[in-house]
Amino acid sequence: MERRTFLRTAVVGTSAAAFGGTLWRGAASAAPAQPAPGPYGPLQAANGNGIQLPSGFTSRVIARSGQTVAGTSYRWHSAPDGGATYADGSGWIYVSNAEVSSGSGGGASAVRFNSSGTVTSAYRVLSGTNNNCAGGSTPWNTWLSCEEVTRGYVYETDPWGVNASVRRPALGRFKHEAAAADPDHGYIYLTEDESDGRFYRFRPATWGNLSSGTLQVLVAGTGTSGPVTWADVPDPAASSTQTRHQVSSAKVFNGGEGCFYAAGTCWFTTKGDNRVWAYDATTSSISLTYDDSLVTGGAAPLTGVDNVTRAGSGDLYVAEDGGNMEICLITPNDTVAPFLRITGQSGSEITGPAFSPDGKRLYFSSQRGTSGSSSGGITYEVTGPFRS
Repeated sequence: MERRTFLRTAVVGTSAAAFGGTLWRGAASAAPAQPAPGPYGPLQAANGNGIQLPSGFTSRVIARSGQTVAGTSYRWHSAPDGGATYADGSGWIYVSNAEVSSGSGGGASAVRFNSSGTVTSAYRVLSGTNNNCAGGSTPWNTWLSCEEVTRGYVYETDPWGVNASVRRPALGRFKHEAAAADPDHGYIYLTEDESDGRFYRFRPATWGNLSSGTLQVLVAGTGTSGPVTWADVPDPAASSTQTRHQVSSAKVFNGGEGCFYAAGTCWFTTKGDNRVWAYDATTSSISLTYDDSLVTGGAAPLTGVDNVTRAGSGDLYVAEDGGNMEICLITPNDTVAPFLRITGQSGSEITGPAFSPDGKRLYFSSQRGTSGSSSGGITYEVTGPFRS
């Protein structure tokens, strides 16, 4: 498929706002974020949806796995995972992956909202794929849905469900987790969910067309900060050797999870060591934004790091896989605190955080809900006085 068939709205640029604090200064920055009171105050008692939120915030259920999305005839997929939003005229669309096998409905679905936030339709955008975990949006308004299986693919998907999805083997075949587009430098960053995973970037031969290009892997020393270099992956198809084993000097990352690019930095998480990393794309250096083993003065508020997104304020929102079912907020002033907590769902994980295009609503899912089963997933929306 040619790129123009995917273009539905104007290309979205990245924020030009500077991002203060450790999160922006790069690899030579100060210590990672430390616990402190959150900017919205303490969490209140759980509401009717079992969610603890700061004062002034409310929640609603958007969809439940195996049930028809209210106002539509579409049955929501199992195990909702990574997600993103897209402007749609005066409304918007939220896309969500299904982390199940192709035989169980693997792929991705979407919900469309009008300008007042009312659901107007829901539909399938990707089918027949396996364990689509996270992914990422592109500036040309497509959804990169990533298969978290050995030699998995990335699929470029139309959030409007009009055009057929396209498999993008040039982005490598490995246990994909998430993707983040960097239009400032012309790369797609990719994480790998392996205990000895790597961090990759893909440079398309033509920006906006992912059919061909060069896959590279990050090379650095054993430390957690400093300059890095990149090396070409000889065989992105991993026809005989896994991509992570093809460059001996590639830096190991323990269980790559979510990643998100904005304002010159790609933040990505590693669940094996509960870290949030920052790759400064301008200086080509890395640093730690958060590390639970370096928290002082009390228990670490953020554990089981997973998907990550960023608000227009510069705050990072990191979802927990495990922990105590929280989304935690890391501010540009290097503080970390819970933003919300889902109660009564210890057998689940929080997935797919993404803000509506206007930044006033936060979408996310409990992948297995109260049942602890992939068929029990719940997708939520939180509305409130998010700072801009």
